[in-house]
Amino acid sequence: MHYDLLIRGGTCVTPWGTETIDLGIRDGRIADLASSADATAESVIDAAGLHVLPGLIDSHVHLRDPGDPAVETIETGTRAAVLGGIATVFDMPNTVPPIADAERLAWKRDYVVGRSWCDIGLYVAGTKANIDALAALEREPGVCAVKVFAGSSTAALMIEDDAHLERAMRSGHRRMAFHSEDEDRLQARKTLFSRGQPYRTHMEWRDEECAFLGTRRLMALARKTGRATHILHVSTAEELAYLRDFRDVATVEVLVNHLTQVAPDCYDTLGGFGVMNPPIRGERHRAAAWAALRDGTVDTIGSDHAPHARAAKERPWPDCPAGLTGVQTLVPIMLDHVAAGRLSLARLVNLMAAGPARVYGLAGKGRITAGYDADFTLVDLKARRRIEDSWIVSPCGWTPFAGTAVTGWPVATIVRGHPVMRDDAVLGTPTGALARFAA
Repeated sequence: MHYDLLIRGGTCVTPWGTETIDLGIRDGRIADLASSADATAESVIDAAGLHVLPGLIDSHVHLRDPGDPAVETIETGTRAAVLGGIATVFDMPNTVPPIADAERLAWKRDYVVGRSWCDIGLYVAGTKANIDALAALEREPGVCAVKVFAGSSTAALMIEDDAHLERAMRSGHRRMAFHSEDEDRLQARKTLFSRGQPYRTHMEWRDEECAFLGTRRLMALARKTGRATHILHVSTAEELAYLRDFRDVATVEVLVNHLTQVAPDCYDTLGGFGVMNPPIRGERHRAAAWAALRDGTVDTIGSDHAPHARAAKERPWPDCPAGLTGVQTLVPIMLDHVAAGRLSLARLVNLMAAGPARVYGLAGKGRITAGYDADFTLVDLKARRRIEDSWIVSPCGWTPFAGTAVTGWPVATIVRGHPVMRDDAVLGTPTGALARFAA
């Protein structure tokens, strides 16, 4: 047999277990598992000593394009993704202008071609003004989901009241993704704090009840309407315990930051570079996130990559914008958690490949099996590296994990049979395509 690409000798994480097999790739798809020893190919990758994972997915990134190219673009953000071992990203719609109508969505689909290094899905924003169009927008090519900001956004992009939220949930049938914080509580509590207070004030203002109240309201509406929901960046022990009783209508995302960083230490050491929404919280909540990950409550892990200029993050609270870089560091940090025994490699693959594919209806990705897209993340589980700002390719040039030593590193990223990263070098030209989703 002759292939376009052979990956030989790697330890592959497949849906049925982990085994050392040779993978044959043809026409961008996985043609054979356990190809014959005499098979030939146009190109061969020796993966001996490496683990071959299905192409990992970051289902929560803000690439800021259109927006400010001095902070991030599709090209730089997806370059960061493939350097970090990510083969597919889902890009959020709160750009300038936002992706909230068919015209702007069509523009974005055309715009990503020739600019994205990895495959990409696009969120479309749900707003009070476009509720009646959401059922059609969610079926547009390349759309991974409708994203609703139930709190913590500009007025034009926010649906904060129950009446409009219910209307949005009744417009369409695909799983809807939510930023869950209660806007009324956020605004009421804002007057309790003053400019220039310590950065840890951020988690006190946006307290646990802000998140938990928002999630309780969304679950009541999800049950009432029967609409499948995906609650993004769940950050509190209370929410995670509560959501276990709503598995019929809800799936759950946890961020790498809420699994890794802990307050108040993060604010003392990082200042504004630790400010994000929902906030990084105390150890009780981090422990609850790991417990929920282990018992199956958590379906996906994302980075919520949301870069800002360094000068903006250095402003005093609350003038420093919320949001952290993360798409390039997500895989190394999670591999380090594997090395520390906090989760298995198979569970990582479930949360960062099969899980996103299942939750969002992503076609042809998320597992190593014949006929699927030939997306792979090759990792060296024994490699020891230190994450530094100098490695970050996003124009903002910083990471909240600077100085962190990790065990485990992505050494190659392959997208539809094309190696796009090998040994910290990005290869070729951007050939990323729109991801496909079940309508």
